Amino acid sequence: MSNQIVPTKGNLLATKKSLELSLTGFELLDRKRNILIREMMALIDRASSIQGKIDKTYEEAYALLQRANITLGICSQMAQTVPIEDGLNVAYRSVMGVEIPMVSLEKKEMIPAPFGLHSSNILLDQAYEKFTEAKQLTAELAEVENSVYRLADAVKKTQKRANALKNIMIPRFQSTVKFITDALEEKDREEFSRLKVIKKQKTNKTA
Repeated sequence: MSNQIVPTKGNLLATKKSLELSLTGFELLDRKRNILIREMMALIDRASSIQGKIDKTYEEAYALLQRANITLGICSQMAQTVPIEDGLNVAYRSVMGVEIPMVSLEKKEMIPAPFGLHSSNILLDQAYEKFTEAKQLTAELAEVENSVYRLADAVKKTQKRANALKNIMIPRFQSTVKFITDALEEKDREEFSRLKVIKKQKTNKTA
């Protein structure tokens, strides 16, 4: 780039401005990357915690269901009475320009299990409650894991842009500024020497 640009004061000012913008851009991208990483690491810890709760809840739910199957027989027919979930909602919030999902599952008033009391027992009721709890946790985990994925992708893109500025654009502008500055200084020295010679010639003529 420095070999193709004309070394003028106008080009020097324009290149210095581009260099300044690149430095500012790199600083902003670096800050953005750090904020995104902090947000992502916090969500990773949260995801790990939720996953642990889900594993425990499912373990308890299936243990209760197994005991209910033993006492009541296979409960597949009663499972058909459980209503389909239609209360899932997804909204979005922005973190440094990254759209992060907010998944919510409507928490309806705890109603008795949909199957009749005469055909069930407390074990099946407890299993139903545990699976309901697992459903809520799964929606929360889906939000967190999707957020982590989006943040990780944003960190990768931000790092790539920051590296391009740091390793390519900024050194290129710095090299161009040096090239133009050196060329202008050399031109000034030549002009000074020329004026000195002219002044000496005029002095000799008047002497």
